[in-house]
Amino acid sequence: MKTLYIVRHAKSSWEYESVKDIDRPLKQRGINDAYLISSVLEKKIEQPSVFVSSCANRALHTAMIFSYTFNYPLSNIKISKSLYSFSDGYLIKTIKALDNGFDSAIIFSHDHGISDFVNAYGNKNINHVPTCGVVCIEFKTDHWKNIKNGKTLFTEFPKYHK
Repeated sequence: MKTLYIVRHAKSSWEYESVKDIDRPLKQRGINDAYLISSVLEKKIEQPSVFVSSCANRALHTAMIFSYTFNYPLSNIKISKSLYSFSDGYLIKTIKALDNGFDSAIIFSHDHGISDFVNAYGNKNINHVPTCGVVCIEFKTDHWKNIKNGKTLFTEFPKYHK
């Protein structure tokens, strides 16, 4: 069995016009939501085997907050430039390339790829994964490259906890 936690990065700021998209920081609301949802998740699940994040500042900052909550070493977060593509194609490639020694993984990425992925690979239709939303999908396989037709175990969205 393989368990995947997909996290859309927390709410980012559009306040800084001169900042490139990849460098946009989290808003205070995003920081608060990341601490909230990571705390909810930490009480609900075992620590994922591996943390993988898009290289975008907002995704990496979200991953760092989750790693702090889970007491997962920051130096062990795997950073993927390809997850910054906003496409489920690179998300799928990243997941299918995970080491089979990891029974669970938490991926921090972006909207379009996440929504497409959870609807294609999970069994529950999710219209839109909000910022800092988490979707958990379980796959009956021993190899990440063989994932398909997973079971959506749960979602956690900030609005559920406010």
